Amino acid sequence: MLMNKLEFINLLPGILLAGASVLVMLVIAFKRNHKLAYMISGFSLLGVFYYLLAYAATKTFSVEPLFIVDGFGTFNTILIVISTLAIVMLSYPYFEQREERKEEYYILLLLATLGAAMLVISKHFVSLFLGLEILSVALYSMIAYLRKRERSDEAGIKYLILAAFSSAFLLFGMALVYSETGSMDFSGIAETIKSKESLSLILLAGFGLMIVGVGFKLGVVPFHMWTPDVYEGAPAPVTAFIATVSKGGMIALLVRFFTQVDGYHYPTLVLIFVVIAITSMFVGNLLALRQNNVKRILAYSSIAHLGYILVAFLAGNESGVEAISFYLTAYFITSIGAFGIITILSDTDRDAERMEDYQGLFWRRPFMAAALTAMLLSLAGIPLTAGFVGKFYLLASGVSTGLWLLVVALAVNSVIGLYYYIKIIAVMFEQPKVEEADKLNPTMYVVSVSTVSILTLLLVWFGIQPQAMIVWIKSLLAGSIMN
Repeated sequence: MLMNKLEFINLLPGILLAGASVLVMLVIAFKRNHKLAYMISGFSLLGVFYYLLAYAATKTFSVEPLFIVDGFGTFNTILIVISTLAIVMLSYPYFEQREERKEEYYILLLLATLGAAMLVISKHFVSLFLGLEILSVALYSMIAYLRKRERSDEAGIKYLILAAFSSAFLLFGMALVYSETGSMDFSGIAETIKSKESLSLILLAGFGLMIVGVGFKLGVVPFHMWTPDVYEGAPAPVTAFIATVSKGGMIALLVRFFTQVDGYHYPTLVLIFVVIAITSMFVGNLLALRQNNVKRILAYSSIAHLGYILVAFLAGNESGVEAISFYLTAYFITSIGAFGIITILSDTDRDAERMEDYQGLFWRRPFMAAALTAMLLSLAGIPLTAGFVGKFYLLASGVSTGLWLLVVALAVNSVIGLYYYIKIIAVMFEQPKVEEADKLNPTMYVVSVSTVSILTLLLVWFGIQPQAMIVWIKSLLAGSIMN
């Protein structure tokens, strides 16, 4: 059946992203031009962002049977698009310094963004799997994009193998759920389950396999093995994308699916997520203490932060969804900012990931040191940063539903995490060994530093005045099926 005019308008963000990737590909076919590919990507993302704010933010509509565009989906799509725009801004100077062909990167980045955007508005197994595979296949190439780089191919192959396994688990789980319920639509599955007093063994197995598949994509314990190696081997802007957009899309999908099927009604499923949340917090933080590589520290830190988010997820109420939305906003700003600074400090041979790369950074580049300090303090949940407000929101949602074990685990792990963040900050204030010249030309340096500056200002602003963002999140979720 041909798409009618209304459905075309409703799916315009996805159409724009897909069209932009095709346009970049056609441009490459005629003449390679890194700046043009960068500009097409940036303007297409700005167009999608404008459309979402001007049109979609005030509406709820569905494109049967695959998608539901509501406040929750719109908010997460905006977060994905604006985060990708920041990554594009950081990517241009990063890849301009390198000899590898650069233009194809933007095709992959736009397609990965399209896949993540599809995930957050999916309400059907078909759209779920299609969005996930578009995201994953693009990431395979993005991770191994700098083939001359040490550990690049290794990271790409590791992610390829483990992501393929996770997709197989997810697909088999969806097949079992379909065999028992006769539906692939989330609402249809929910209606069938409600008619049963308890979950059958097949349904439990199906949901269990789906949790395994989603767990691999999120990188939570015990499915976290790929995370530090992939973070270390991938180019810094790609690592920022994996840490934020990729995982944020999966979190939004998990929240929508679990809420619609009322998974909170089944103690077995809740217990599984409680165990995953607690082990992710402790394993992520304790392993981060042993690292001397900044990328690996942030990788293990991301595992712990996914455990924190699961506290609000398990709250299973309106305040929990609001807490997840605000925390994702704070985490996206912080992670992109941190990896953005790594991007700026990197040279043509390798990324600035070793501790010695940051020794004396305060004396060499005071602004970079101040910005990275703000990012790390936000990850630690220190007051006057967006991370503190987000973590407080998570704790409040846990307390409101009596999840005391998870609340205590979150509080304890916040203290543990503070140590390795402070370790990086301490290194930056040591005396530098040698003077370092700027590695970027002035124009590129301005683009990168401006992006990091905006992220730092947002980080502090949301830490001091979070009310406007909270009110906006509440207004969007008020028209959402999440309530």
